[in-house]
Amino acid sequence: MNRRRFLECAGGLGVVALSGSTDARAAAGAAPNPENRQIRVGAITEPGGQHLNYFIRSLGTCPGVEAVALADRSGEYFQKGRELLGPRSASCRTFTDYREMLSAIKPDLVVLALEPVNTPPVIDSALRAGCHVLAEKPPCTRLEDFGPLEALAQARKRHLMVALANRMMPPATKARELVESGYLGKLYGASVHLVADQTRLKNPAYRQGWPASKKRGGGGKLIYHGIHYLDLIQYVANDRIRRVASFTGNVGGQPIEVEDAAVLALEFRSGMVGTLNTGYYLDRGYSTLVALWGSQGWLRFDLAAATPLDWYSTRPGAPQGIQTFPYPQQPDAYERLLKAAVDAARGVTAAPITGQESLAVLQAIFAAYRAAETGESQEI
Repeated sequence: MNRRRFLECAGGLGVVALSGSTDARAAAGAAPNPENRQIRVGAITEPGGQHLNYFIRSLGTCPGVEAVALADRSGEYFQKGRELLGPRSASCRTFTDYREMLSAIKPDLVVLALEPVNTPPVIDSALRAGCHVLAEKPPCTRLEDFGPLEALAQARKRHLMVALANRMMPPATKARELVESGYLGKLYGASVHLVADQTRLKNPAYRQGWPASKKRGGGGKLIYHGIHYLDLIQYVANDRIRRVASFTGNVGGQPIEVEDAAVLALEFRSGMVGTLNTGYYLDRGYSTLVALWGSQGWLRFDLAAATPLDWYSTRPGAPQGIQTFPYPQQPDAYERLLKAAVDAARGVTAAPITGQESLAVLQAIFAAYRAAETGESQEI
């Protein structure tokens, strides 16, 4: 995407004065440089909102941010938010009504950390107020609540980004680069898994939270964690899932109303096939894997272990033998995502994830739930 398209998508909401006279530059026909643009960011949360600490900490130091405002109907987050913002807390305004914040601050970008059932109307309000949106996952409990929001974002030329941060990690971007450069040839198959701890399900407090409620969270392990790796495999392969079959269930037998395990069989538009296994199987920690096989090679990486990406290619001119790609673990995925979202709102870069990509992973998830309920594979 070229810079002109970036600026069109960002839909500039005003640019701070640059060195020299902005008016004089405009009169001379010179466009303001988006690299120098500072934006206002609003964060909206509530009790039960997750991962906001990662974003607020990053907003305290992120270049290109003029000011940050916080909205929390309970007011419980204000003190913690100010602590995480550091020096930027001095100018931070707080609101118990997010609508008042949207009107008073007119943020260029809003970051949402809400219960999924409460997220869609807030996205709608933010888009109609002219804001770009970065929403914590999952952003809805029903697919039909997100589709109109993606259409609205396109109509308003706003970025609608779901916080699927794993795609920002170096092994993910390197893997996509290898695929796009043809080192794996035609993609044949994919195997991904994201496994977490069963221990959390034994905690009564966790059972009362929205991740254990279908009404409040939309589902269980698949939509809460599996969403990350369904997005990740589509991102790395630069492909979309077109058919899904699945099994979901409560294999651990804990008293929760949502699934603690999901296994999906996937067919992609390119013809590639794959699997996803996601569940609460461990006593603690995470186990992850992304593996791709193609006509001329393979790759694999493990984000939880932070081991180097391994890859192998038989393509003419490729390096011989198994290659490794080590990478730094810092900054973390959420910091990378937040900074990329800020730059997208400033008009400097493309969005780290588009509304269409966000919709695509939700379509796959809700198709998987239908497949599990009906016993029949689902077209997307």
